Amino acid sequence: MTLKKPPVEFDFAAELLTWFDMHGRKDLPWQQDKSPYRVWLSEIMLQQTQVVTVIPYFEAFVAQFPTVERLAASPLDDVLQRWAGLGYYARARNLHKAAQAIMLRGDFPNTLPELLELSGIGKSTAGAILSIAFQKSQAILDGNVKRVLTRFYAISGWTGLREIETKLWQLSEAITPVKRCDDYTQAIMDLGATLCTRSKPRCGDCPMSTACAAFSTNTVANYPSPKPTKKLPVKQTLFLIIRNEQQEIWLEQRPLKGIWGGLWSLPEVETIEDAKNWCQQKNLTIQHQELLLSQRHTFSHYHLDYTLLCLDVETSENLNFHTRQQWQNRALPAPINILLTQFTEDFL
Repeated sequence: MTLKKPPVEFDFAAELLTWFDMHGRKDLPWQQDKSPYRVWLSEIMLQQTQVVTVIPYFEAFVAQFPTVERLAASPLDDVLQRWAGLGYYARARNLHKAAQAIMLRGDFPNTLPELLELSGIGKSTAGAILSIAFQKSQAILDGNVKRVLTRFYAISGWTGLREIETKLWQLSEAITPVKRCDDYTQAIMDLGATLCTRSKPRCGDCPMSTACAAFSTNTVANYPSPKPTKKLPVKQTLFLIIRNEQQEIWLEQRPLKGIWGGLWSLPEVETIEDAKNWCQQKNLTIQHQELLLSQRHTFSHYHLDYTLLCLDVETSENLNFHTRQQWQNRALPAPINILLTQFTEDFL
């Protein structure tokens, strides 16, 4: 790991705040009517998700769950339905669980140890909540900050390595100011999101460029160091589109743990024989079967190659069959929602 120091006279926080006062984002939805709940919600939604994507989800979410009390009292299925399409659904489950924990304790935590006890909150998210919502000087280290710091100090090495992450935390803590810590935290996130971007950074507009080690050596593209490549494994499955005489579709709720946890989805089996056995166990009589298109959906840690098997069945019970209006009101994974929409347009 290398580390190049900026000029002694360069005040990182002061320069950044001067830029923020002129160019920073101050009209984001969670910056209005600021509260610990709204700050917390925005920070969870912004994990691995861009601002432009988050804004409509945030606005819809707070319209339905305007307070932590309302969120805690709502069924998880309602929360997942409002989250559907945003991805990384463990965030929604943890949000709901943490809201209930907050209600049990009677107030919103405002110290680092207390926040870290809540589901889904790590050190950086806790730091953002403390600095933005409570004006407590606490460093953060999200993806944007990591990118800014690795370039500014020319730190090589993958940021996921413990040694590199420890050093970045030390630097982030050292330059985080005591005064205006809330503006500073927003400013450094804005800098990474709008100027010091992953590709095509706007170094000519950056207030840090005069002291940035990567910029001065024309090596900005080298930072952050890429994660060591690893070939994603491929999994295969059959999704069953089970249709009854009324043209309703069978959906079932997935287990809380695992991919798409707690969401409603199509039954999933490995083989056509498994599908027949599954129907037999549910007392569904297959009238017609047809294999449809095969597609791939890529998760962060594997590829899922799936084939659709459409089964027309006869049954005397309603069971888990859904009309189009009913499944459109369920919390569905975005790929399943798209798949069902296309299927009903083409085949129903």
